[in-house]
Amino acid sequence: MDTVLVTGCAGFIAYKTSSLLLAQGKKVIGIDNMNDYYDVKVKHWRLAQLKEMKGFTFILGDISDYSNMDKVFASNKIDAVINLAARAGVRASVADPWIYLETNTKGTLNLLECCKKYNVKKFVLSSTSSLYAFNKMPFVETANTDATLAPYSATKKAAEAFCYTYHYLSGIDISIPRYFTVYGPAGRPDMSIFKFIKNIDRNLPIPVFGDGKQTRDFTYIDDIASGTILSLKNCGYEIFNLGNDNCTVLMDVINMIEDQLGKKAVIDWQPLHPADVTATWADISKAKRLFGWTPTIKIEEGLKNTVEWYLKNKEFVMGLRDSE
Repeated sequence: MDTVLVTGCAGFIAYKTSSLLLAQGKKVIGIDNMNDYYDVKVKHWRLAQLKEMKGFTFILGDISDYSNMDKVFASNKIDAVINLAARAGVRASVADPWIYLETNTKGTLNLLECCKKYNVKKFVLSSTSSLYAFNKMPFVETANTDATLAPYSATKKAAEAFCYTYHYLSGIDISIPRYFTVYGPAGRPDMSIFKFIKNIDRNLPIPVFGDGKQTRDFTYIDDIASGTILSLKNCGYEIFNLGNDNCTVLMDVINMIEDQLGKKAVIDWQPLHPADVTATWADISKAKRLFGWTPTIKIEEGLKNTVEWYLKNKEFVMGLRDSE
């Protein structure tokens, strides 16, 4: 697979995935609409890093525009697609579900149609642990995921269903990694760890929803990107978890950040949103078996790396608008 189309290439996970593909000598065609869901300066920062690497081509475009995607496929010999373009965020999807439907579901459908038309036989769809809702932990891929709690997870569920349809009807080989809470350097400003680091350092309150005892399977960006690339392997049609295989209490994460920065957090306690779950934990045995993937970065090391990136790029980060 010499040429990989990576959608959402200026996004957090896609930027790291593209970087690793380029480092492996692959050609990457990156597509992004550069939307302003969070401060677009972060996306321009990531994109600038990619443009310095050999083999990268950038196309400004939106996967929800079929005619635009058709032109991209017609003009390039594409061996595989990694669809990382998505509207993310549980709470934001409740406020504006239509844009989530456009990008997450219709955008995936457009890409699958193009794969069928132009005989691209490998497709990777990024999905989410949000599908598991209140299932028994650790979450396994065979769990019932019909009870989605927000438009975000509902649109991802629909995208997964379309993927199976195109695998069945058109023989496209499809891998669907379900990501668990991803964090790391150059992350999304709307995500908790980015907010925590920035606000604790500024002595500003950090929002904590619920009692702070909720747990997440925090997974480091490099592990997620490596697992995504491994999933380019032919497998038929498979859904699998990419997580760190453990739970970390939210307040413990805050305490670790406090230690790294040498400052105490000011907590802004807020009620838990009904679309939020209190815990996530991935069973990753399937990813290990299918792709030989296993996470390598523990939360302590990952947070240290993330804080170090923040301190190195502090002036840049302080110039970003705060995300709600």
